[in-house]
Amino acid sequence: MTGEDEETPNQRLARNVSELLSELRVAQAGVQILFGFLLAVVFTAQFRQASGIEKAMHLVAVLLTATSTALLTAPAAWHRMLFRGGFRLEIVEAGNRAVLAGLVCLAAAVVDTVALIAKVVYGPIAMIVVGGLGALVFVLLWFVVPSLIARR
Repeated sequence: MTGEDEETPNQRLARNVSELLSELRVAQAGVQILFGFLLAVVFTAQFRQASGIEKAMHLVAVLLTATSTALLTAPAAWHRMLFRGGFRLEIVEAGNRAVLAGLVCLAAAVVDTVALIAKVVYGPIAMIVVGGLGALVFVLLWFVVPSLIARR
């Protein structure tokens, strides 16, 4: 018998909320760094000379990063507002969905940003190749590998 088997349902929910909030700290650091980079780029002389597609890709990356920020911080806000009301189960369930959606937005923002950099430096073919490879890496590591582990 493990200590986990001895948990009450309420203790398990409290642990799940705590684990969810801890996991968010890792993802939020990446989002904050990307967001800061994307915001700073707009104020450079080179950005003003960017093509329309480059500016559109940048805006998409900013919007995806902002959405990811909102989704990844929502469970912490929900916990702060609802934890005294006994809504731990709801926080864990909704928080899990928000985090998954936030991770999808974060992956898309990173792929878009890397593809944009590849386009500016090497051209449209590099944008497609690098963007596709970046998307493949995220899908494999964040979604396929966990699915394979869960099947075992």
